Amino acid sequence: MKTFLTLILGFLLAFPMGAQKRSSETPALVDAKYLAGITWRDIGPFRGGRSCAVTGVSGKPNLYYFGATGGGVWRTTNAGTTWENISDGFFGGSIGAIAVSSSNNNVIYAGEGEKTVRGNVSSGFGMWKSLDGGTSWEHIGLENSSLIGRIRMHPDNHNIVFVAAMGDLYKDSEERGVFKSNDGGKNWKRVLFADAGSGAVDLVMDPSNPSILYASTWTIRRTPYSLSSGGEGSRLWKSTDEGETWKEISRNQGFPKGLLGIIGVTVSPVNPNRIWAMVENEPDGGLYRSEDGGSTWQKQNSDRNLRQRAWYYTRLNADTRDAEKVYVLNVNFHKSIDGGRSFTTIRTPHGDHHDLWIAPEDPERMIVADDGGAQISFDGGKNWSTYFNQPTAQFYRVTTDNHFPFRIYGAQQDNSSIRILHRSDGAFITDRDWEGTAGGEAGHHAIYPKDSDIVFGGEYGGLMIRLNHRTKQSQVTNVWPNNPMGHGAENMKYRFQWNYPLFYSRHNTEKLYTFSNHVHVSTDFGMSWQTISPDLTTNDLSKQGPSGGPITKDNTSVEYYCTIFAAAESVSNGEVLWTGSDDGLIHITRDGGKNWTNVTPKALPEFSQINSMEADPFNEGGVYVAATRYKLGDYQPYLLHTTDYGKSWRRIDTGIDRLHFTRVIRAEPNRKGLLFAGTEYGLYISFNNGDFWQRFQNNLPLVPITDMAVRDHILIAATQGRGFWIADDLTPLYDMEPAGMKREMHLYTPKPTYLLNSGYGGKSVTQGENHPNGAIINYYLENVDDNIDYRLEIRDSNGALVRYFSSKDPIQVNRWRPVKGAGRFIWNLRTDGIEDVEGMIMWSSIRSGPFVIPGEYSVSLGNGSDVREVKLKILQDPRNSSSIDDLREQYLFVTGGRDKMNEINRTIREIRSVSSQLKAVRGKLEKGALLTEIDELALVAGNIEKALYQTRNSSPQDPLNYPI
Repeated sequence: MKTFLTLILGFLLAFPMGAQKRSSETPALVDAKYLAGITWRDIGPFRGGRSCAVTGVSGKPNLYYFGATGGGVWRTTNAGTTWENISDGFFGGSIGAIAVSSSNNNVIYAGEGEKTVRGNVSSGFGMWKSLDGGTSWEHIGLENSSLIGRIRMHPDNHNIVFVAAMGDLYKDSEERGVFKSNDGGKNWKRVLFADAGSGAVDLVMDPSNPSILYASTWTIRRTPYSLSSGGEGSRLWKSTDEGETWKEISRNQGFPKGLLGIIGVTVSPVNPNRIWAMVENEPDGGLYRSEDGGSTWQKQNSDRNLRQRAWYYTRLNADTRDAEKVYVLNVNFHKSIDGGRSFTTIRTPHGDHHDLWIAPEDPERMIVADDGGAQISFDGGKNWSTYFNQPTAQFYRVTTDNHFPFRIYGAQQDNSSIRILHRSDGAFITDRDWEGTAGGEAGHHAIYPKDSDIVFGGEYGGLMIRLNHRTKQSQVTNVWPNNPMGHGAENMKYRFQWNYPLFYSRHNTEKLYTFSNHVHVSTDFGMSWQTISPDLTTNDLSKQGPSGGPITKDNTSVEYYCTIFAAAESVSNGEVLWTGSDDGLIHITRDGGKNWTNVTPKALPEFSQINSMEADPFNEGGVYVAATRYKLGDYQPYLLHTTDYGKSWRRIDTGIDRLHFTRVIRAEPNRKGLLFAGTEYGLYISFNNGDFWQRFQNNLPLVPITDMAVRDHILIAATQGRGFWIADDLTPLYDMEPAGMKREMHLYTPKPTYLLNSGYGGKSVTQGENHPNGAIINYYLENVDDNIDYRLEIRDSNGALVRYFSSKDPIQVNRWRPVKGAGRFIWNLRTDGIEDVEGMIMWSSIRSGPFVIPGEYSVSLGNGSDVREVKLKILQDPRNSSSIDDLREQYLFVTGGRDKMNEINRTIREIRSVSSQLKAVRGKLEKGALLTEIDELALVAGNIEKALYQTRNSSPQDPLNYPI
């Protein structure tokens, strides 16, 4: 999606801070084929995040689509019972509009970039089209449109398509307005343009006459410190010649005068002369109706419940069979049966509604998009499908605790904070494995290091809650007792950003830090706070006014500016603390807060937001910084590193796409120089301390990466639209060096593995994927020859064979199929199991072998001519109170039982073999002593088998009838 000129400019801009190496040579990379073995699993939670685009299909009551804000395009074929993502592998991120052709349901258009332009809004790169119902997609242009509000198609010709493009939210741009294509997106023509700061947000087509269209344009702008909705470009337009020319109708008689903001519009399919418009305006905002196609207007309703926070909502839909019915979407879901003069509220599973589709043939059938995803109704909104089957949560931050298995914490936008087990004792990660925790929808979490059930959670407005999960007690622990809602930042004693930092010290388990424009510390569980810094921001008063306007104010602390946005404590010295502000300043203290030094890099552009900081695990004076300037219209990545307490800085973002702005950087503490960078459009990895980066996506969806955590050789990604994802074993990365991976066969050292006797890595369309129960053994094979026996062996510390697996073994349980390239094998930590007998039915019988004893083991991979061997450490489940001696005795006992069962089963097989031979011989005899002797022998053999096994069992529950 980049031009050659953009690439050259991007690379030139990547080197302004010295120390970054300049070279005309192509940098060395680790070939992606070696990285492919690091796979991700989606743990959910399955609790839907915001959606602003939905559609159904006429005549197909079970088929629906929705676009997630960050999570791509989703489809259900069973009316919302389950959902599947259909954009993965092609595109992802935020979806602003989606449309299915009424003339050919296999044709789907999707537009990137959401219309709901809240503080964490994500932009996109234009239009996509599918001709096969979402199986495959093609990018069809408008890549600089940034945000797409609507897509409309000609009902009889899906190649005639219109797009309402909002354009760049942060700066003036030309690719905005209404665009039309007559050839299915091969070529586009801009047919409506208000101005460079105003894009098209709503677009409807007269259902009875596709030559007539209505569109609204909107002047909307965000900066890091402000939100503005309304201006000269906010207008309502009409076309009567299939979009070729447009006439403004927002100056017509009856329409509100003065400054206009966002405008939503809909047309009645029953009476196409009846048009409704929801208008942001003061003092005359509200719902307007026209009975003559927009020539004149009359206000129907000014209830603020219909138009509050106008920029976030302002969508309306006409009923498809009743001209008096109209729906207005806002915090609540409103319905009128008298043309808009009065409304009732329809209860939905989640609040904050953004889009609605109503079936043309059955207005009782509908799908709504809201801050909880998408839900379907077949009875006009009396009952809805669930959103607890959509893994599209948006998380700002991620942290973990010291529980076993450790839990992951995050604040889900538009919902609540949760904590969720990274692995469970069941088949999947289900709703039994997560629960609400302290905080709200926007904050960080700090978990008391001595007790993981004591959790601090932040929330917007400077709110902080301490929750004791064990006692269920909670307490407000704000630094300053104030509710700032509705006030601009200029009125605050302390300016707390919507997403202010909060964490416990690595070096003092009683020291809790939080950050406004100052640094605050508590050593008594938040009961009191000490301020240990001056104002560490620019304190630019011109950027501390109220947000929103010029029509509707919107002060939630999202746009509170001149605040500390990120901070980090040194890994090796608790006196060293770093802060980074959202207005571009970096400070350090080396004496626990007594003195602070401004160490902002001179070449870092002004007003860069310091989005995350990571203490260098190998250097007391080192820190990594991820900064962004995208809200100023600069989409470059900005990654920096210092090793000398900020005296000098090195820019380290070469190799990252110049449009992929960076949100977070994390360092792997087990391998020096191994770094991960989370961007708005996916994940990158560096093996050389940031000298060069390369893509590290694998099966991770293309989604904004908002935060990451590294622990126990595991990488956890918090995403903005796809929940939490986990890469369970990073140890193969420790062996990799750029240009150093020339290997025909390689076996990677596995991470230490816990011996758990429950849980396994199941996959589900409605629940999170669990950690595989066993040792993850990663390997690489350049080629796989079917004629070669590839053998995996596990041996104990004495060299004794514990278990083997062979690609040629005749016994099924010992056979494995190696894959070409990067692969992984899961050993369940068991020895050989009970040998099977054909047709044997047992009740509640475990035929697997016993678990091995925790300790040191070796793993080898051989191909007949070459053998690679590595060490494997098996750790005891810390929840298990048994001693190693206890486990050894258990192992010997179970092994003895297994061996005796194998002896019995071998005997049964021998009996059956002999009986089969006797039967064959008997069939050749007619009479005589030998026949009698064979019958007696067969009877004896049969009685022995019956004594060993209940032979009457022939179905799984027969043991209930025939005793063991």
